[in-house]
Amino acid sequence: MMTFVRWLRRLLGVSALASPAMAFFRFATTTLIPTGTRSDGAQPHLVNIQFQKKVKLQLVVLYVDFKLDESYTPSKISIRAGDGFHNLKEIKAIELVKPAGWVYISLSGNDPRETFVNTFMLQIAILSNHLNGRDTHVRQIKVYGPRPNPIPHQAFQFTSREFITYSTVR
Repeated sequence: MMTFVRWLRRLLGVSALASPAMAFFRFATTTLIPTGTRSDGAQPHLVNIQFQKKVKLQLVVLYVDFKLDESYTPSKISIRAGDGFHNLKEIKAIELVKPAGWVYISLSGNDPRETFVNTFMLQIAILSNHLNGRDTHVRQIKVYGPRPNPIPHQAFQFTSREFITYSTVR
């Protein structure tokens, strides 16, 4: 098992959580995703993810369950991105009505050319909960970027450097 901070650093990121209670993460060894987060501080509840270099992000996925958590379930969520805390901009705001399962939040804009967000920092802010709950529970959080394609129009998607090196003829 690896800690949450080591896992994020492995993905070029550093995380900061809004309250000490949210710092409890347990990772499955195969999927490397948190299996439970909670916060019992003042609202808004924040999850801040900072990256060491500018990254492309495309999708934020949250697992929340109203049947299990009731008033702890988020109802209003804001996704913000920027270079740091000083210039975060809201890029998505959503309202959830008794969600049960995975909630997919696309970070793409209205323009078809805006398929991802370039950012150094991502902030997930839980603005309010169902039934005016104060504390919040989020079962899992996943952040996805676009799939890298090192050689466009290649029939096979090789992952090792050796195969990519010898996959074309000069």
